[in-house]
Amino acid sequence: MAIETFYAATEANSRGSFRIVLRRAWRVYRAWRIKRHTRYALLELTDEQLRDVGLTRSEARHEAGKSYFWD
Repeated sequence: MAIETFYAATEANSRGSFRIVLRRAWRVYRAWRIKRHTRYALLELTDEQLRDVGLTRSEARHEAGKSYFWD
């Protein structure tokens, strides 16, 4: 195997790895945005709507105040 072939294969592999890392980071970011959006949407519900989903106003505020890492 020529040294140029070795480096070309390594470079292509590292580009593939970088893409995988970017894809995973994008998925994590999207999941964070969705969680954030849905948690804040709870604050916009009326008391009756919250009762329908089994939450109180204080539970909705508590849920909206959670960080991303809290599940």
